[in-house]
Amino acid sequence: MRDDLRARYGDERLPRYTSYPTSPHFSDAVQGETYSGWLGSLSPERRLSLYLHVPFCRAMCWYCGCHTSVTRRDEPIAEYLAALRAEIGLVADRIGSPGPVGHIHFGGGTPTIMPPADFVDLMALLRSRFGVEEDAEVAIEIDPRTLTVEMMFALASAGVTRASLGVQSFDPAVQAAIRRVQSFAETERAASGLRRAGIRALNLDLIYGLPLQDVASCRETVRRSLELRPDRLSVFGYAHVPFFKKHQRKIEEAALPDGPAREAQAEAIAEELVAAGYRRIGLDHYARPDDPMALAHQNGTLRRNFQGYTTDDAEALVGFGASAIGRLPQGYVQNEVVTSRYVERVRSGSLATSKGYRLTPEDALRAEAIERIMCDGEIDLDRLCRAHGRTAEGFLATLPKLRALEADGLVRIRGPVVRVEEEGRLLVRAVASAFDAYLGQSGRTHSRAV
Repeated sequence: MRDDLRARYGDERLPRYTSYPTSPHFSDAVQGETYSGWLGSLSPERRLSLYLHVPFCRAMCWYCGCHTSVTRRDEPIAEYLAALRAEIGLVADRIGSPGPVGHIHFGGGTPTIMPPADFVDLMALLRSRFGVEEDAEVAIEIDPRTLTVEMMFALASAGVTRASLGVQSFDPAVQAAIRRVQSFAETERAASGLRRAGIRALNLDLIYGLPLQDVASCRETVRRSLELRPDRLSVFGYAHVPFFKKHQRKIEEAALPDGPAREAQAEAIAEELVAAGYRRIGLDHYARPDDPMALAHQNGTLRRNFQGYTTDDAEALVGFGASAIGRLPQGYVQNEVVTSRYVERVRSGSLATSKGYRLTPEDALRAEAIERIMCDGEIDLDRLCRAHGRTAEGFLATLPKLRALEADGLVRIRGPVVRVEEEGRLLVRAVASAFDAYLGQSGRTHSRAV
């Protein structure tokens, strides 16, 4: 990346654009009553996807940016699962006749912290209350260090089709610096065990920009990762936000790589994965050429939601659990973030919604523009604007940052078509921000653009 571009855009603090507007703009103007009405308006024909959040871990990794807490006891987990089951009932009752479900995602925290029998029961409940399709993708995030053989087979028997294994880095020095010590042998045991149980689709999560990390350790982590033959890899830049996540204060900021070093690490990882035959998808995903995500990217149907890039084409995402976010045609909803408040709300028989956002027609237009830029690196504004009752000329007039990006060589504008140039690939969030009418209004500091 040119030095002037790095100086101008590389250190910008920008959203990851897994939604638009982004969550800092949610407010308590949207509560349970509003959400209840939105759920009731869902037609039986509308496709749904489900997200379930499990906010517990056995140990806190210092780099973590998730909504989670540490518990050594099983009682809080059991109490939480009871509330989760109750919320599933509350939401299903309000929908009445739920549409078909093609995707289910379990995130956290560590979803596999629950007992195997409880996971099986939870999946059975979802199938009884929602129209889960026979070939639905059921994905779960896993900490290989705590995954048991019993849980592997429980996941498979309950219908899990895809597992995402957290790796971050195989460099022992980096692992010690982020308090996530995880040997290659532990990860290989989890990967091979899941395959033996019948779960064939495996993802690996890697991170660059961690303390003590350098290009050599990133390349070595990729090479070891390739030994596990993953179908997909997610490669995220570490977001150091100690003002939001207090445990990140334990990371020595002096040990963090600077902007040019982060860029070099990201490109080194990309070189290794592309050379190994993986397709580079969007900002931070890689997939085998025959993987559904690579095919979706190729045919222009790739989507982006709170889990990142996805093949999920559902029009409504229903979230369950503390901090879970859902999206319905009318807007976004988020549950109580604090676990105890979430449990209390559900126990009282109320929906756990604490805030949300009602979309305007302008929001819908900009949200689609941002999604297509993030997914395809290109957008036909004429086609987009016609679908929203606007003109490309009028919309372009509201996007002054695009012209500056064009002058810097990050995008090319030919008539109504905006295309991200190769120079702008790592800076695609900066390009997406040109469509963000609310940027800078929340007062919240986001992660670095690179």
